[in-house]
Amino acid sequence: MSEIPNSLEEAIAQSRLATQAALADGYTRLQVEFVFPELKPLLVAEDFLPLFAEYESRLKIFFADAGGAALARRDWADAAFKILDIGTGRAASLQSKIQPEDEIFLFINPTSIEVPQIEKLCEMIGDRPLVMLNPRLEDAGVVGIGYTARQTRQRFISTIESCYYLRPVDDQTAILRCYPRQWEIWVETNGNYQKIAELPKKPSGDELDLILSKGQTQTTTDATPPKKPNMFKSLQRFFKALSN
Repeated sequence: MSEIPNSLEEAIAQSRLATQAALADGYTRLQVEFVFPELKPLLVAEDFLPLFAEYESRLKIFFADAGGAALARRDWADAAFKILDIGTGRAASLQSKIQPEDEIFLFINPTSIEVPQIEKLCEMIGDRPLVMLNPRLEDAGVVGIGYTARQTRQRFISTIESCYYLRPVDDQTAILRCYPRQWEIWVETNGNYQKIAELPKKPSGDELDLILSKGQTQTTTDATPPKKPNMFKSLQRFFKALSN
């Protein structure tokens, strides 16, 4: 049974189990999202990496740019896995980034700008599994992107399974998806978080507003027992510590 985590550490541990379960079920394109703008990519990735310990040098990690890759190489100097940047070069240079001995791939914080390059890399990766950690592929702030590019981006995004998603909507509401469970909406009531809805797909803004306005359970099962509070307060303390 999934529950709202009480700390970022719990959330990352939860996401590792969800990813492991999805990989075991045969999914090869996965994404994990912690929708908190304050998060620092390397700190999250470091706690997520134990999932891939068995792969050692057969794991390949991609960052959006050369700067991010260089910083990771510095911080993870003793790591067995390979660290590269996605880059914006020609297809020939991209092709050299994928090798036959690579077995699994982790993309850390890729953005909508890199989608054409990521799509080419995915073609070369083929059926080998890949995980996108905190991708920003649906960035609405990208200026000047045309209709064709938006369609290409959406087509690519539709091939990726969201196996873990955690987003606080406000101080009292959160959306959680923890594979193999469905998308869940949790609300704080009298100091405790309670699941009030379970949906087969990620809820849109309008769907979320409707569920919250009704203020009643949308699932076919009994309401989940209340979970202890302060999940968001714990995360806020974590963010404050990072900014000091």
